[in-house]
Amino acid sequence: MLIRNIKKLVAVETHPQTKLSGADMATLSCIDDAFLLIKDGQIADFGKMKNAPYDNLPTIDATGRMVFPSFCDAHTHLVYAESREIEYMDKIRGLSYEEIARRGGGILNSVKRLHDTDEEELYRQASARAKEIITLGTGAVEIKSGYGLCLEDELKILRVIRRLKENTPLTIRATFLGAHAVPEKYTGRRTDYVDSIINEMLPPIAAEELSDYVDVFCEHGFFTVEDTERILMAALKYGFGVKVHANQLARSGGIQTGVKYGAISVDHLDFTGDEEIACLRNTDTMPVLLPGSNFFLSVPYPPARAMIDAGLPVALASNYNPGSSPSGDMRFILSLACIQMRMTPEEAIHAATLNGAYAAGLSDTHGSIARGKIANIFITKPIPTLEFIPYAFTAPLVDTVILNGKIV
Repeated sequence: MLIRNIKKLVAVETHPQTKLSGADMATLSCIDDAFLLIKDGQIADFGKMKNAPYDNLPTIDATGRMVFPSFCDAHTHLVYAESREIEYMDKIRGLSYEEIARRGGGILNSVKRLHDTDEEELYRQASARAKEIITLGTGAVEIKSGYGLCLEDELKILRVIRRLKENTPLTIRATFLGAHAVPEKYTGRRTDYVDSIINEMLPPIAAEELSDYVDVFCEHGFFTVEDTERILMAALKYGFGVKVHANQLARSGGIQTGVKYGAISVDHLDFTGDEEIACLRNTDTMPVLLPGSNFFLSVPYPPARAMIDAGLPVALASNYNPGSSPSGDMRFILSLACIQMRMTPEEAIHAATLNGAYAAGLSDTHGSIARGKIANIFITKPIPTLEFIPYAFTAPLVDTVILNGKIV
């Protein structure tokens, strides 16, 4: 397939990198009046239109349109049972995240609904969300469990994620998040639940190869640093990669713990200061920011500007979930990053593509326009500039989606 007359080919790399940090995030390499050649599901070549091949190839004319690498959404909870708009009304009335949880809402509400939903219905709902994010420009996604909180239901979620891998064109990474909350039956016995995660859940998940990563919600009122260390150590022994939900509600020590155990990412980071930034500097751990949650919960945004100015890489993700970010629209995430966190459009695009791919362990094959990478791209409708992508945040600007080299 040959895409011709591309107004601007965005995020091209002749010497591919795994991630971009600090000031390098502000430079977005593009080619005007370009072509893109796709062969066998991969990016075969690209360059100026005057150098395009003219063989008898299926052709797309992209006159007036731009081509972007597909978004890599490195933090979602896409597999869940039903929405939670009643809690939305509680938020409008002024109740906090913690207050809603104490009233039986929050994660434990989704746990009950998921328990009462069979696997076929859960897969049907998740498939619809997967199709939705594809149309919005996402080509790779990390999906967490965490609404089961018992072996049977966590396995149910992870098996649904595996079916999505097999039956959708998305590139999917699965993450086991049994340590998302303490289930009601373990109230007052958090350590016993951590024992259950380590001794009862991790072995069968590893045996069935259902997960790529293990994550822990290291937050006050959820899981402590000590709990997190125990779970991460056990996960590493089974060969899982590790991630940490950190510093969403307060400075929890989760960032430092993630770095200590070589986490590929630490996510949320709303409460991040100089100490945490210094800890992240010159490590292999990607800070992943989730501004959709900050928007929906009306809480302060993480200090993206300070992180980038300090030389850190930053990734953006949607946190698509029913309680705190019921949207998988990565273009809206770009807009929030620019408007609320003062990231430039170039930084935000890198954060949602290449750096997002890194946070999912995919940057060797996804996240930029580079020869040999998987051909996951989208073609925009006619737009004036690349800055128009975050600027026009409600306009439907994705025209054609190509995943694995095929039009979806």
